[in-house]
Amino acid sequence: MQYPSEHVPISDGTFTLLRNLIHERIGLYYDMSRRDVLMDRLSPRIIELGLGSSLDYYYLLKYSDTESQEWSYVVDVLSVPETYFWREMDQVQALVEYLVPKLVAAKPDSPLRIWSAACATGEEPLTIAMALNEAGWFDRTAIEINASDASPRAIAKARQGLYRERSFRSLPRTLWDRYFVERNGVWQISPEIHSRVRWAVANLMAPHEIAGFANAPIIFCRNVFLYFSQEAMSIVVHHFYHCMPAPGFLFLGAAESLLRINTPFELQEIGQSFVYVKR
Repeated sequence: MQYPSEHVPISDGTFTLLRNLIHERIGLYYDMSRRDVLMDRLSPRIIELGLGSSLDYYYLLKYSDTESQEWSYVVDVLSVPETYFWREMDQVQALVEYLVPKLVAAKPDSPLRIWSAACATGEEPLTIAMALNEAGWFDRTAIEINASDASPRAIAKARQGLYRERSFRSLPRTLWDRYFVERNGVWQISPEIHSRVRWAVANLMAPHEIAGFANAPIIFCRNVFLYFSQEAMSIVVHHFYHCMPAPGFLFLGAAESLLRINTPFELQEIGQSFVYVKR
């Protein structure tokens, strides 16, 4: 079927059904003002599959498992992979200078677990690994860094460890030179640092997918809730709280807040940053 300008039309009712299904399955929320944004991203797939309407695509997703290839496609095209090295470093400094010493001292014989819960293409967990390495922590204690994202395409890129200049906008040049090697116009992360991170595909809205990561005492979940509804955010945060040990420390992005949801997490200032704490 041919569509004008390769943009599949969608009625108000079908948009509501499709929008609500995406929200339920992966947390992303599109209000009516972002209707064209959603269809711009999904229309090429609907056309590729030869479906007769956007309602047909809704039914295809409705009866597909969230881990299916079709939902993987949806997550890939709707994800916003905006990230870079050394982003919001006051929080990483609070981790390295205050939390790691505190948690290691409390349990010196246990590995310290850190989870980057929406890592996109990997710059955040690799930043954490570089900062810990700079402070000498890998020589002093066992630290496990897990990194996940709902987008299989993003995780595939993270596993490659190859980055372009846009990822280095905040990284000091000395660290760029120390941890990266140029290969045909892209930069390869040091294998030593890259091997410190274990990568996985995990949907924050699927408790069974994240339970094995959310029992970490330190979770970075930054700049993903900007695209979630308040309801979806509450579901994910409460699951974090249920799984995390006490004390547990949750880092959100600078533009994010839990003030609008009912949560037992307490906001505290640690170092030069704010952290949500499970006592």
